[in-house]
Amino acid sequence: MQRFIARRVLSGRGQFPRWLSHAAQKEASLHDNNGVVVPKIPPFDYSPPPYDGPSADEILAKRKQYLSPSMFCFYQKPLNVVDGKMQYLFDENGRRYLDAFGGIATVCCGHCHPDVIDAIVNQTKRLQHSTILYLNRAIADFAEALTSKLPGNLKVLFFTNSGTEANELALMIARLYTGCHDIISLRNAYHGNAAGTMGATAQCNWKFNVVQSGVHHALNPDPYRGVFGSDGEKYARDVQDLIEFGTSGNVAAFISEAIQGVGGIVELAPGYLPAAYSSIKKAGGLCIADEVQSGFARTGSHFWGFETQGVVPDIVTMAKGIGNGIPLGAVVTTPEIAEVLTRRSYFNTFGGNPVCTAAGLAVLNVIEKEKLQENAFIVGSYLKERLAALKDKYEVVGDVRGRGLMLGVELVTDRQLKTPAKTETLHVMDQMKDLGVLIGKGGYYGNVFRITPPLCFTKEDADFLVDAMDYSLAKL
Repeated sequence: MQRFIARRVLSGRGQFPRWLSHAAQKEASLHDNNGVVVPKIPPFDYSPPPYDGPSADEILAKRKQYLSPSMFCFYQKPLNVVDGKMQYLFDENGRRYLDAFGGIATVCCGHCHPDVIDAIVNQTKRLQHSTILYLNRAIADFAEALTSKLPGNLKVLFFTNSGTEANELALMIARLYTGCHDIISLRNAYHGNAAGTMGATAQCNWKFNVVQSGVHHALNPDPYRGVFGSDGEKYARDVQDLIEFGTSGNVAAFISEAIQGVGGIVELAPGYLPAAYSSIKKAGGLCIADEVQSGFARTGSHFWGFETQGVVPDIVTMAKGIGNGIPLGAVVTTPEIAEVLTRRSYFNTFGGNPVCTAAGLAVLNVIEKEKLQENAFIVGSYLKERLAALKDKYEVVGDVRGRGLMLGVELVTDRQLKTPAKTETLHVMDQMKDLGVLIGKGGYYGNVFRITPPLCFTKEDADFLVDAMDYSLAKL
């Protein structure tokens, strides 16, 4: 009987049957067929309504027939997610999963947070869409609240629908303002998949063979794989070299993330951005902070990722966490720089949509009301410490890095050579999914676990995540 129960736990067929006694449930959650402790998902007081829609196999068949073949799924057996509540997701069978990926660092308040949902529903009932050519309080109220979160004279907003759009606009503004074309970004960076942002992106995995002119990629200040370790100022010298030997001596902009998300949760070496920004300023360029993934309290220690390096950019781009999943992005800059867009007509039909901006304002209020930045710091620090202990236990764990609830775990088959453990990464992801934990992956080699959960994550969730990873690594 015990083996039968354990198999049900590991097979992912939902909660324990109601006919089991509490003692039997407890016993079943403790050991697998080999007597090894099986991690148990923390209790949660929510059960989704029954799902009566198409099965995962039926949906997959439709995707293959009607959607672009470029779209892919995680896991050998793709997950059909039908319900979500705070830090948890539910599949078609009602099974609960701990969401440690947060829709790619997007769900910051929690899935279906009631305050955000109420803001969306109430605004939708009044006015779903008009145009920014008319007045509406939603966009103005959100703009006021959002700019209050930014330092210096970063007071003017342009709303977009995504991070790619925001970065495209930021690059264009910089080129218009400076009269220069050259952009400097970092190797291993990801800034989007449109014309300009694909040029600034610096991983061949995400670049097509189309014209991408005027972008120079500097050495990545990667403390783990970089040539200068954690010496940020040495990496920054390459920015100056690019200016002197790759451009006319003047540039339009430098764009970077403070923590590279798609690149594998790489936190820039300390002291890098102040030195790099100094070189860019002397060359007449603007400094752009891409906060699409690291913004909105995710780092815990600060509200914005760039603040961890003690710099103030000229332009900040944001998306993802800004709307807790609503399609919304923004570019923030100074009044002086913003004036360049008045030389012609610049317009975005959906940027600043009242429903989206109402959701954005609700997100800011929830972050403050529920002290999610503080929670990201406390729980993120605890989680990172527990993940670091796995590095001492398993040779396959090459590096644990990141800040707050934006953490990465890199797997390698050889610690000295840092050989990427690609197959092992996929295997552990599948094993953790079977246990009830969803995490992402990234990095150029696809060997880095990306842990970016909703900021309402608890220490109990952190324990479950690490225990599940520990259990899975032990089975490699």
